[in-house]
Amino acid sequence: MKRPKLKKASKRLSCGKRYKIQKKVREHNRKLRKEAKKKGVTKRVKKDPGVPNVAPFKEEVLREAEQRKLMLEEIKAKKKLEKQKERAEKRKKEAASPEDGPKPKKVKKETAKNPEKASMDKFSRKFLCSELNKVIDASDVIIEVLDARDPLGCRCPQLEEAVLRYEGKKKLLLVLNKIDLVPKKNAEQWLQILQREFPTVAFKASTLLQDKTVQDKKKRRWSGAVDQSRGVVCYGGSCLLQLLGDCAAVHQGPLKVGIVGFPNVGKSSLINSLKGVRTCNAGALRGMTRCKQEIHISKNVKVIDSPGILASPSNPAVSLALRDLPSTEKRESVLDAVRVVLKHCNSQQVMLQYNVPDFKNHQEFLTLFAKKRGFLQKGGVPNSEQAAEVFLCDWTGAKLSYHSKPPENHLLPPYLSDTLVAEMQNGWPNDKLQQGNMETIKSVRCPNPASSIAFISSGPTCGLLNIDDVCEVKGTESETVHEEEGEEEEEEEVLETQEPRLDLKEDEMEKSQTKGEKVQKAAAQVTFQSLPVSIDLTSAQKDGDAYDFNVDFK
Repeated sequence: MKRPKLKKASKRLSCGKRYKIQKKVREHNRKLRKEAKKKGVTKRVKKDPGVPNVAPFKEEVLREAEQRKLMLEEIKAKKKLEKQKERAEKRKKEAASPEDGPKPKKVKKETAKNPEKASMDKFSRKFLCSELNKVIDASDVIIEVLDARDPLGCRCPQLEEAVLRYEGKKKLLLVLNKIDLVPKKNAEQWLQILQREFPTVAFKASTLLQDKTVQDKKKRRWSGAVDQSRGVVCYGGSCLLQLLGDCAAVHQGPLKVGIVGFPNVGKSSLINSLKGVRTCNAGALRGMTRCKQEIHISKNVKVIDSPGILASPSNPAVSLALRDLPSTEKRESVLDAVRVVLKHCNSQQVMLQYNVPDFKNHQEFLTLFAKKRGFLQKGGVPNSEQAAEVFLCDWTGAKLSYHSKPPENHLLPPYLSDTLVAEMQNGWPNDKLQQGNMETIKSVRCPNPASSIAFISSGPTCGLLNIDDVCEVKGTESETVHEEEGEEEEEEEVLETQEPRLDLKEDEMEKSQTKGEKVQKAAAQVTFQSLPVSIDLTSAQKDGDAYDFNVDFK
C-alpha cells in the first residue's frame, strides 16, 4: 500500500505472504535441481582420482608430473625476471635524459599543429553549431519543433531567416509538440496564430518507447502484449507522415527532413515516435544529442536529427534559463534560473502545483520544496541545489503543465511578408493539415486550465548559427568530462618539468633566509622607552569624567 506524501510504497509484507514466497522459491529451486539431475548437469566439479595403485609404473608417472610442474614454474620465474630487467632499463634511460622526457601522444601533436581542430571537439559549442549548419544545408524540408507551453519562446528568428534565404528551395514546417501539457483552448489559439505564418502540425510524442529495434516491436505484436499507456501512444504522427509522404512523391529522389529546435523541445522523441522504435537517445537532460544522425523512416523519407540551437547570451534571463545548455557552475546559475522562472509565474498557482505553503522569495520556495521531496543533507539541512535542478527539469521536461497566453494582435515578424508566407504554404495540403490537427486535439487528453500554471513569455529566443559568433563557455556538463581527460596529460607535463622547479625553490629559500636575517637585525635595534603615567582620581573628578550613579538611580 502506498503511504500518503511519500514517493515510494512500503516494502513490508505480512508473514503469511513472505513465507508463501519463500516456499515457492524452494519449490522452484528443487524443480531446477531435478531437471539438471535428469540431464546430467551438475555444479559440483569432479575430483581428480589421481593414478590408481594398481597401475604399473605409478612412481615414474608421478615423478614426470612433478618435473613438468617444476619446469613450468621455472619458465614463469624467468619471464618475470626479464620483465623486471626491461622496466629497470627504461627507468635508467629516462633518468639519463630528463631533458627529452617521454614522447608526447599523437593527439597532442595534432592539436599543436591545428589549434582549430582542438577547439572543434565533440564537447565544444562550436562543434554543435557546425553540426546544426550541416543539417540545415543537407535537408530539403526543415521541421522546427516548438514546445506548446511556450511556442513563441521556442522560435528562433535566425533559423527562419536562414531557411528563407534559400528562396523556396527549402520548406519550413512547424511542429507544436507537447500539446498534452497545455489546455485545449490554448493549443487551438496557438495553432491558429502559427498557421498564419507557416504550416503547423499539432503533435504529442511518445516518451516511453521500449523497443530498440523493429524485430523487438514485431515480437511484442506477435505476443499480443500491446502497451496503450499515456506515455507510449503518439498523436499527430499519421498526419505528419502523410504530409511528408505527399511531399516526397513530388520531390525527385529521397526526401531529407531536418529536425531542428532548442534543447528539450522533443526532437529526438519526435523521430522515435515517427519510427515507432527508440532509435535516438532522448531524455530529460538538455543537450543529449551531440551530432547529426540520419534515420530512414520510409523508402522515400529520411530524417536527420540535430543538436539543439545554442541560445545567444543577449537573450533575457528567462529564455536562457529554459533554453540554454546547463552549466556545471551550479550554485549560482541554477538558483538564478529558478529565481527568474518564478518571477514570470503566479506564485499561488506554483504553490498549488507543488503543494507548498506561501513563500517570499525563491530561496524560501526551494527550502520548502526540498523538505517536501526529501532532498536533505547531513543534519537535516535542505539541499536547495538538488531541489533547483529537479524544478528546472520539470519545466524543461515533459511533466509539468504550464501555458503562455497568445498575443491578441498578432503581427508578422520583420523578416516575413505576405508573398513569403504564400510561398512557404504552397505545396502543403491545408485541408488535410487542419483535419489532422482537429483529430489530434480531440483525441489528446489535455489538462484543466485551473491545474496549469500561467507563464509570461519573453518573446522569441535569439539563436547562434554562425560559428564565429559562438564563444566557448566554461562549465558546460559535456565539457567537464573533456577537462577531466585533459587533467591526466597536464600531470605528466608537470612531472617532466619537476627538476628545474626544485632549483627555483632553493633560490627562494635562500632569499627568504636573507630576509629573515634582516628582520632579526632590525628587531635587535628596536628599543622601548618607558613613560611616566600619573593616576590621580581628584583630577578626574574635576574634569567631570567620573560617572555619577545618583543621576540614574534615585
